Amino acid sequence: MGYLLLAGAIAAEVAATTAMKYSDGFTRLLPSLLTALGYIVSFALLAQTLRTVAVGTAYAIWAGVGTAAIATIGVMFLGEGMTAVKALGIALIIVGVVVLNLGGAH
Repeated sequence: MGYLLLAGAIAAEVAATTAMKYSDGFTRLLPSLLTALGYIVSFALLAQTLRTVAVGTAYAIWAGVGTAAIATIGVMFLGEGMTAVKALGIALIIVGVVVLNLGGAH
């Protein structure tokens, strides 16, 4: 159940960060409200996740997967460029999360 909550926390964080892009520096009401709501939901779900998943593991997955997802959304939908260095960075984030999980960061 903890990892399901963590997946929800990641989805909410990615949605909030994407909405922030459209908030135009928090000058547009709806995207700004979606940003705030998304982060509140994300932190609430992350807090529930920490009941059953070690904090180091949960945070590494939350931050790593969220970062990789946002970078991918930026490239695929927001016109950001993909360079070899950016692709390597995303791959290293994913590898780091996997290594932390395999290494038993509990």
